[in-house]
Amino acid sequence: MFMRRFLTAATAAVLAWGGLGAAAQAQTGDPSFNLVNRSNRTIYEAYASPSSDSNWGQDRLGQNVIPAGRSFVVRLPQGECIYDVRVVYERAGGPAEERRNINLCNLTELAFDGSRAQAQQQGGQRPQQQQQQQRPQQAGPTGNPSFNLVNQGRATVMEVYASLTTDQNWGPDRLGADTVAPGAVYPVRLPEGPCMYDIRFVYDNGQPQERRNVNLCEVTNITVPLQ
Repeated sequence: MFMRRFLTAATAAVLAWGGLGAAAQAQTGDPSFNLVNRSNRTIYEAYASPSSDSNWGQDRLGQNVIPAGRSFVVRLPQGECIYDVRVVYERAGGPAEERRNINLCNLTELAFDGSRAQAQQQGGQRPQQQQQQQRPQQAGPTGNPSFNLVNQGRATVMEVYASLTTDQNWGPDRLGADTVAPGAVYPVRLPEGPCMYDIRFVYDNGQPQERRNVNLCEVTNITVPLQ
């Protein structure tokens, strides 16, 4: 009896150690998230970099801003999950707010309310040269990428994002304050020019669907749910 209990305890210890070892491994997945501005100020810059990095990297908003009460989808490469996130309010190096060691793969949105915003210390700003860096020239086919969103599913489409495949982020929600109910058709207007886009749809249950490298100049309708 004693030997059986000893072996059982030893086995449990080994299993527990194995579980801890597995938990200690770095999680991987999709760290993309919806950045929500719940403060009363505009967010002009947003940074998201793996916690293992020693610098913040590029401004994820590009030429966009996030007014008070609005949100912005920050698209990140699949892989590492643990990130530090930093937002900058106002212009010309305004107060900044940070969150450290966040598992972005376990959440869909991250909100900042300005309650932890602090004035930036000397050297905390991006170099002016980097701020003024131009986006690379677009390549590939050009034309009219506008399309009709046809909802043939049972869920309402709450958000639609369409960004050039060369962009670093999803950009604004193309629906604005609108939604697309089941059976409805919604015209998504995009500027004439490059045709190759990534598109993302978010349904009322919070589930997203994406399609990459779509030549929108060759299609008139995009039907959801995507197959």
